[in-house]
Amino acid sequence: MITIKEIAKLANVSPGTVDRVIHNRDGVSEKTADRIKVILKEHNFKVNRIAQSLAMKKKYTIAVLLPHYDEEDSFWKAPLEGIEKAKEEVRSFGVVVETFSFDQKNSSSYIKSFEQLLKTKPQGVVLVPTFKQETRRLTNILLQENIPFVFLNIALSGYGNLSFIGQDSFKSGYLSGKLMQLCLNEGDDILTIHSRSNLSNFNNISQRTKGFDCYFKENGLKNTNHYIEIEDFWDTKKVKVSIEMALKSIPKIRGIFVPNSRSYIIADHINDYRDKVPFLIGFDLTEHNAQALVDDRITFLISQKPFQQGYRAINSLSKFLLYSTPPATEILSSIEIVTKENIPDYRQKEHAIFL
Repeated sequence: MITIKEIAKLANVSPGTVDRVIHNRDGVSEKTADRIKVILKEHNFKVNRIAQSLAMKKKYTIAVLLPHYDEEDSFWKAPLEGIEKAKEEVRSFGVVVETFSFDQKNSSSYIKSFEQLLKTKPQGVVLVPTFKQETRRLTNILLQENIPFVFLNIALSGYGNLSFIGQDSFKSGYLSGKLMQLCLNEGDDILTIHSRSNLSNFNNISQRTKGFDCYFKENGLKNTNHYIEIEDFWDTKKVKVSIEMALKSIPKIRGIFVPNSRSYIIADHINDYRDKVPFLIGFDLTEHNAQALVDDRITFLISQKPFQQGYRAINSLSKFLLYSTPPATEILSSIEIVTKENIPDYRQKEHAIFL
């Protein structure tokens, strides 16, 4: 690749003049700058971004706020792994990534972790906007401080974020409806089991449910969808009672749709009804869900590639801070169907990077 010294020789100027043109600094006449830009373009000159960053000696901090994970609810492990992967790669560019976590059942934890995040004086923020009302307050602070931020996994509009990195929840629900319809006969009923609207991640769940229902409505299908809300998926007794009441009162139910990552819990509770309700469709390739899929207790899982979501959030925000390259308004992850048959290959592909 041609060097700055070689460009300077061709333009009959000093290397310092070429450097000023490359970095849009003053002190060069318009005529000279135009001549240098033509030579740069002819030779397809590209700045060595790592060298540029090191030369500038400018450091950036990206702060990440996402729910913590545990053995029972491990979904957020994969986005965190993607963030850690990107963290290693952007370090050489002068970008430091600090990660903060919160209890996704506790809005106070969300706010307290955000307050800790602000103490790092970040130049950019990756935020999982779990609580809508509180997120409005937090993003207003970021906007006032002129700190750019992106939303990860949960799409909310009108908050001033640079970008959303995640899946189109409506389309993934629509695809789930298509899969369910392939499993059922005309006249079979469906049971949708979802979280209460005041709990975290409800926006994604709501959009998935709307997409699911839209498929049946648009295609004029006669399968009736019944709904039950679960306030706490970890309250085993209440969950089991709610499901059993629905299945006993509506004997035509043949399929269950769970628009969140806890479908394995539902699979555990319908073991005694599998001859009557053989089909269950859920979301996310967590370890528990994957095992239930292998054991034929879940029919299909819809994956949203959370590892890549975490990776792309850091990658896109780093490029914005380093090079002023604005990310796309939406960076959507693919909607992929995981079955018992393709799960070994899929586990390997889940952690591959596609830029």
